Amino acid sequence: MDNANLLEGMRVVEAAAFVAAPLGGMTLAQMGAEVIRIDALGGGLDYRRWPVTQDGTSLFWAGLNKGKKSVTLDLGAPEGREFAMALIAAPGEDAGLLLTNFPPRGWLDHESLRQRRGDLIQLTVQGDRHGGSAVDYTINPRMGLPYLTGSGGAETAVNHVLPAWDLVTGQMAAAGLLAAERHRRRRGVGQHVKLALEDVALAAVGSLGFLAEAQLGQERGRHGNHLFGAFGHDFPTSDGVRVMVVGLTGKQWRSLCDALAMGEEMAAIAQRTGLDLAREGNRFLAREEIASVVARWMGARPFADVAAQLDRHGVCWGKYQTVTQLVSGDESCSLANPLFGEIAQHGVGSLIAPGLPLDFSAVPRRAVQPAPRLGADTEQVLCSVLGVDSAEFGRLHDRGVVGG
Repeated sequence: MDNANLLEGMRVVEAAAFVAAPLGGMTLAQMGAEVIRIDALGGGLDYRRWPVTQDGTSLFWAGLNKGKKSVTLDLGAPEGREFAMALIAAPGEDAGLLLTNFPPRGWLDHESLRQRRGDLIQLTVQGDRHGGSAVDYTINPRMGLPYLTGSGGAETAVNHVLPAWDLVTGQMAAAGLLAAERHRRRRGVGQHVKLALEDVALAAVGSLGFLAEAQLGQERGRHGNHLFGAFGHDFPTSDGVRVMVVGLTGKQWRSLCDALAMGEEMAAIAQRTGLDLAREGNRFLAREEIASVVARWMGARPFADVAAQLDRHGVCWGKYQTVTQLVSGDESCSLANPLFGEIAQHGVGSLIAPGLPLDFSAVPRRAVQPAPRLGADTEQVLCSVLGVDSAEFGRLHDRGVVGG
């Protein structure tokens, strides 16, 4: 038994590109759903998205489509669009689920699809709440965060490389589709769920207090690598390794003080400033003075000694490293971690790749699956779902209606 039993029998059709919707589909596939990605012949908008191998195979596409089935159709032709709509509206109590980030028009028009299947569930990931074009890299500037990122002396906006809102949206898309499916199972009705990247970002910054802070006139500044509202910063060791230490909770703070034997110095800072450093906010106010003590201790010791001492006292800390160092030397990013499995990825070769981060106690982890070859499952899906026989598929293939 594996965790295919979690979503056993569920069939989701995905018409999507880039991050959010494909991530949502992959999450469902990794929980055991049959996720059928539909693309145009030759691949979708993200089929060649960087990073790529030297021969142009997209590592991006391979990473976000693990465990799915790939169907390619001539979506510019009526017959190809007909097959796509038939797959979306195919019968079955665990089918009739569509995940997309393309505009809901043409063959993805919800009302047209509902005429084929009245209880259809369609989740459409949008850019802004009006359905306009937007991506993570245009939404994030509007949230104000690039003006909070970087050091206090920065004069321009500082972007980050992680598409955070796409990632949150992808996970929310999976959750939203499952919630709608549960509602249909209990009430017998489908629906069109819309999820705007803009609203995901606004909800997140609101939940974290950024919006309330601004409404109350408390303008947050740039604080570089300082942890806002508590103590945390990065420091170099004597041999040039950089580590991040955090004293957010009371226990974390006491562990840091014990590890560095800096209790007396912290008491002196508290007396000089009148700040009770047992309170996390006060540690932020005294961050520069605290950091000078920690920097002196860190800078006098090699990394191996620092790591041993921090671990001995249970300090919350992390080592700065490159992605290459993560892959080559960090045990957590290896087959020693059950999250990872070894796959043979078409066009790339042998890789270790992550599966589903969720670890369910009732079922073992499912083996990590590679992304499919583009169009590799077209014949199997059309035959099993729509009853197309091999001879008919051959004729369709020869006419350029289907790929495979």
